[in-house]
Parts: sequence; structure tokens; C-alpha cells
Amino acid sequence: MPHLGRVSRSAYASLVIMARNIAVKGKNRWGKQLCCFPCSSNYFCTSTYANGEQSAITQAMDIAEMKGQTSYCVYTSHIPRNSTHRDGSIYKRHSVFLRLWPLITRRDETQLEPMMSSQPMNCSPDREKCEIHYATHMLQIFSLKLAKNSTNDGLVQIYGYIAVRDFDDSLLNYVVNRSRDDPIIVEQGSLIEMTGPKRYIAMLSPVLLEFDMRIKKGEQEEDDLQLIDGADEYGGVRTSEYPFTCRINGDCGAVDITLALVRWAFEATIDVIISKVQCGFDLSLSSFVLNMDGLHEIQLFRGSIGGSCSLRRHVIAVKENTWMHLKFKVGQRSCKNDGDLDRHCSFKAKKHGYDYQQIMLELASISVKVTWSNVE
Repeated sequence: MPHLGRVSRSAYASLVIMARNIAVKGKNRWGKQLCCFPCSSNYFCTSTYANGEQSAITQAMDIAEMKGQTSYCVYTSHIPRNSTHRDGSIYKRHSVFLRLWPLITRRDETQLEPMMSSQPMNCSPDREKCEIHYATHMLQIFSLKLAKNSTNDGLVQIYGYIAVRDFDDSLLNYVVNRSRDDPIIVEQGSLIEMTGPKRYIAMLSPVLLEFDMRIKKGEQEEDDLQLIDGADEYGGVRTSEYPFTCRINGDCGAVDITLALVRWAFEATIDVIISKVQCGFDLSLSSFVLNMDGLHEIQLFRGSIGGSCSLRRHVIAVKENTWMHLKFKVGQRSCKNDGDLDRHCSFKAKKHGYDYQQIMLELASISVKVTWSNVE
């Protein structure tokens, strides 16, 4: 049986050839329209193919989705003793993390923003041909999943946070952060919606993963069950460039986190605006990035669209000289009742600036802006 996560060289070569041969209509500056070739504009967009034909990109994304529905290699995360938050152990003098991360007692969210170097003033000779700024190593979290639930309930309500700290400011960069009043409803084996990270996750030095999540059971917080609580550290030496899954076991269940080191990457910030909505419809949005053995999926949004809106901003690490593909799937709840409809657009990683693409559907207009930034 072929490896589901592997995309053949010929398929990816076909992708590049397609990029050179398909002209698209888009905008490479917010609001300035042009008609250009993707090999010069660094992006292109394709539509649903007639007669069931699929491009190499579509085939690669289908393979990535199949990979996401199966399991990566799962490793058990070994959580050090005295690293729990609820009893305060992680903040005490004997905590190994307190010695390595002296700011761990600070619970502030990172003050660094995304897109900080999207329009630098010191490029040479210019931003398009910049020789001053370079890609760097980043950590990419692909998914979170409720792997085990010891309550034997079907759907459960979970809340709390999973966050990372890097040495850029050592403050919390939330991957998910939900209050008890706004829990996530999920069942065993399902993905946990990620609300972050807010910015890139630098990986030139170790990264600390902190987590404290609970299962809501009653009216009072005292009735709730501890899902996971603790911390773990990832360094460049022990973190694989191939996506892998770590299982975080807790008192009343387990959470799987799939992640990978992305060497020589740029920060991509994705903004999506949906306008001119004719009627409500279901929408899912995923990002596909190339990392070592093929394309890998990151689910960004899954829900219902009832009117014009902006989706939550997303930040992705994209390896230099590769493409990031965004796949939009309109579900069957639409008033047009034409069945599922797929559209995708692709952006090539670059140091600075932004790219813009608009997807026109009968149901609505989808505007996608991707802002690129290096991390100094």
C-alpha cells in the first residue's frame, strides 16, 4: 500500500508546470487589480474541474486529507513531575521549567504581533530582491484532537488553554484558549478547533508547550474534571521535520497534538472576508503546506455562514520556495442545493509583502489576503 502522506515528485512537478501555464485575475496589492501569470505574481487560483478531472494540486490535497483522517506516528509525551498548574507546582522553586523559563510565572499573552516584518524599510536592493532578510526555523502545529475521554459521554464540553512560549518574548502564544462560559463541544476522536497561534512560533531555541484543559461537568467549576495539565519542551534536536503526533495523557482523557519543525520558513498571515452573501451555507477552510513527505492539512475553519463576515485570522509557517494552498468547500446546506463545491487558491512563500485573490461564487464572494513576513 502506498504511503498516504507522500506526494510523488511528478505530481508536484505537474503542479509547478500548471502554475506556469494558467493565467489568473487577481491583485498583488490590496485594491489594485491586474491580470498576470502566477510565476510572476506568486499565486494562482483554480476552479472545480469539469468531467471529474483533477489537477496535481487537487490530488495532492486529497492525499493530505486522507492522511489527516488516519493517524500519524503517535508518541507518548512524557510530562515532567512538578509541572502542573492547578496545584502551582510549575511555579515552585523545584520546578525544572522555572529554572529554564524564569518568566513562566507571567501569564500575559505575547505582545509580539504577526506581520511585523511584512514591509521592512531596510531591504537591499529592494523588497522584491531583498538580500538582507532570510527565512528561519519555526514550529507548526497541524492539529489538536481529543484522543481519549474517560467519562464515557458522547459529546463533552472542554475548556482551558494550550499555549507555547518561545525565546522571542517568553510569553504565552495561545493555540487554543476557551473560557468555562464558552467551552468547545467535541467528542472522542474529533479535532479541537484551534484559535491560534497569534503569531509565528520561533524554533531557533527550545519551545515550551503549556496546557491546562478541563471537562465541564456541572454548574460549578469544582464539579469539573481535569483533562490535561502540565508542560513539555521541544527543541530543534528532538523535534522532527516530519509531522508527528504527541499524546498528552491526563487524569480523565488524552489530547493528541500533531506538529513539526519547519526549517527555513516564512510567516503567512491569512485574512478571509466573505461578502455579497446570497443565502446561508456551510463552509470549511483548510490550509495545505509542503513539509518533507508531502502536503499536510491544517483545518482553519468549519462552520455556517449566514451573512457577510470576516473569518478569524490564521498564522501559518510556510517553507521557503514552496506553495501554500487554501481549499474552500461549500457544503450542501446552501440555498442553491448544488451539492458540495470546492475551490482552491495557492500562494508561493516569499519574504515580504502580501498577495490577494478573490474567488467569485454564485453564493458569495470570498476575498483572501496573505501577508508574508520574515522573522528576525
